[in-house]
Amino acid sequence: MLVVTDALYGDHLRGIGHPESPDRVEVVAVRLRELGLLDRTLAARDATDDELLTVHTQRYLDLVKREIEATDSARYLSTGDVVVDSRSLDVARRAAGGAIVAIEEASKRQQPAFALVRPPGHHAERRRGMGFCLFNNAAIAARAYQATHGGRVMIVDFDYHHGNGTQDAAGNGLSYLSTHASPAYPGTGFEIEIAEDAIVNVPLPATGIATEAFVSVWERLLEAYARRVRPDAIVVSAGFDYVAGDPVGDLGVDVPAASSLAQALNAIAQEYAHGRLAYVLEGGYDIAALTESIAHVLSSETRVTQSGAEAGSIPSPVRERLDAAIAAAGD
Repeated sequence: MLVVTDALYGDHLRGIGHPESPDRVEVVAVRLRELGLLDRTLAARDATDDELLTVHTQRYLDLVKREIEATDSARYLSTGDVVVDSRSLDVARRAAGGAIVAIEEASKRQQPAFALVRPPGHHAERRRGMGFCLFNNAAIAARAYQATHGGRVMIVDFDYHHGNGTQDAAGNGLSYLSTHASPAYPGTGFEIEIAEDAIVNVPLPATGIATEAFVSVWERLLEAYARRVRPDAIVVSAGFDYVAGDPVGDLGVDVPAASSLAQALNAIAQEYAHGRLAYVLEGGYDIAALTESIAHVLSSETRVTQSGAEAGSIPSPVRERLDAAIAAAGD
């Protein structure tokens, strides 16, 4: 699978003790290359102001530029809990651009691509950055696809945390599907809204969920909403902090679940979107587990794994919510 990445991604928060560290791309890239999974790479590019403004407001973009220009050491952005330093704007602009390159290449080649980028993006709302996120990489990539090709895009978010920023960007041909721990940061993600586009949230118990059940939820959700939305492209907010032992998340899910998720996504993308599928890195803060999870995704086209559990193994509250979401898809 083609991987889009860039050496610049290591410059954000370098030397600062923070879970969203340069190791998340630098160490991971070294280990993936040792595994022979980083042979096909493509450099990222900077997102333009116009591309950023398809998701964020001019006022917010101006605020980010002004505050980071005035920064000579790490500080919190005034809009929320995101730490920035003097390099953060340049890195975040290229992270958004890397996500755009991934969906562009996936569309051109009709094959999945993976954007190994940082900082993550799915908490960044139109008017504020928060939760480690400056710009909403996945939503910006989706809007860039629409600007070039038109059509419908479905964003799939399996990160431990709800992508409040991506939900904020949904509509006008952009649908959003999420599972996430509840109660957990940022305390959002309970809506199911089905109109021309879809916003679908299936909260999971923060105490955890069995691996087979987690995969099954996604297999059923993807099948129902791909049929409903019929996306022309799919962008994945690929957050791996759901993995057991993650220091920021942890739903108790085994690392190999990433392979099953990727195979389900690859199949849906082939059936509905002519292979136009871009994975964009979000969370995942245990470096070994993050590396292995991404490795499962990158090799998913050649692996054969078992599908998830039967619906009966999904915890009752989750199953009820999932059944309601699937029923709504058929309305």
